[in-house]
Amino acid sequence: MKKRNLIILAGGLGIVALAAFVTRSSWTGGGVSAQGPQRARVISVELAKAERKPVPVDVDSIGTVTAISSVALKSRVETTIVSVHFEDGAKVNEGDLLFTLDARQVDAQIEQAEGTLAKDQAQLEGAQRDLRRYSDLIGKGATTQVNVDNAKTQADILIGTIKADQSALDSLKVQKSYTIIRAPFSGRISAANVKVGNFVRPADTTALAVINQMAPVYVTFAIPQRVLVDLRDAMAAGGSRVIATIPGHQRSEDGKVAMVENSVDATTGMVTVRGVMDNTNETLWPGTLVNTKLIIRTEDAVTVPTAAVQRSQSGNYVFINKDGKAHVQPVSVSRTFQGISVVASGLSGGEDVIVDGQLLLSEGTPVAPRGPKAGA
Repeated sequence: MKKRNLIILAGGLGIVALAAFVTRSSWTGGGVSAQGPQRARVISVELAKAERKPVPVDVDSIGTVTAISSVALKSRVETTIVSVHFEDGAKVNEGDLLFTLDARQVDAQIEQAEGTLAKDQAQLEGAQRDLRRYSDLIGKGATTQVNVDNAKTQADILIGTIKADQSALDSLKVQKSYTIIRAPFSGRISAANVKVGNFVRPADTTALAVINQMAPVYVTFAIPQRVLVDLRDAMAAGGSRVIATIPGHQRSEDGKVAMVENSVDATTGMVTVRGVMDNTNETLWPGTLVNTKLIIRTEDAVTVPTAAVQRSQSGNYVFINKDGKAHVQPVSVSRTFQGISVVASGLSGGEDVIVDGQLLLSEGTPVAPRGPKAGA
């Protein structure tokens, strides 16, 4: 009997609970409908200005620094090193004395040639006196024409001998000049491969030292063939520039395009370009790999941060903030560089574009500007 009463009591409580659930709107004061329409959510976003400014049209590449002039110093005579007049790796100027070679043998030959020349000059003076004497006597009938002719022939022979002697002497002086080695241009010299007392000769394959010109220098790099026409037009107008930067450092050198190769590599579609850099501070070192930026021209364009540009199946677009609401604005992006996108159409400049918070936005979503994130 008690068990039956419990079952009836439980059933009654279930019926009461069901009735309360069904009628909850009446005893809760009308629920959602009584609260009225829900307020739209405001999204916090970060804004940036679309700016119209000069933007360079450039091409990035990897380049190699090469010396405009590089010379390997070698001996032109067989002799020994007497003196080395520079420190290894030093900066040298044009005309600086670098090596002195043993010139004693050449000096002796020069003295011998000078003696031979003096002897022949004395003989020439005697032959010319004889010629003058016979010329006077022939007028008086005291000698024959044969003697006059022989005296003239002897004088002419000695004149030719003196020219040969002078040529031999000049040649020896040139040989002596080879014993003094000077810098042909300004630059940096390598370590000396020979020391005092070493025997050197023209047939040696190892250079005495190497000088590289450091200012200016060449920077050689490759660019795609699609920009070749624009580059040639810029070169004709004198507006092209080259910036070379050492990787991992902020120091760079500016220059101009000096040469464009006369053919395109058919296997890669690239063309070699050579820029000449002043390099007065010797920032660039021959053989260094550098990041190069070829600036073809500068044009006026509208730019926005690349983070503002969104992509969809219908194309690129940005959200702009107008009257506190987000609006979708289709745009056409021509190129990007250094975190900035160049907008070819869709913006005129001055618009507030949204650069952060776009995932929660749609057309007409209320937005509230906020400051940039920490560390941005």
